Amino acid sequence: MPAVALFEAKNRLSELVDRVIAGEVIEITRHGRVVARLAPPEDEATRQRSAQDAVARLQQASRGVSLGRVKSRDLVREGRR
Repeated sequence: MPAVALFEAKNRLSELVDRVIAGEVIEITRHGRVVARLAPPEDEATRQRSAQDAVARLQQASRGVSLGRVKSRDLVREGRR
C-alpha cells in the first residue's frame, strides 16, 4: 500500500483519486505517521457481509461466558438508570 505525505497529497489529489478509482488504496502520512487512508467505497453486499461477520464473531466470543447469578436483564435495567 503506497504512502503519500499530506503536502504531496494536497498537490496531487486528482491523480490520487484516479488511482483510488482504479482500485488502489493509498495511505496519507503526516510527519511519517499514517493519518488517513484513501480507498474505494465498499458496496452494499460487502458492508452487509462485514456486519454479519462481526455478529458471528461476537456470538462465538460469548459462548461459554457466564454472568454467574446476574441476569443480563438486570444489567440493562441498571444501565438505564
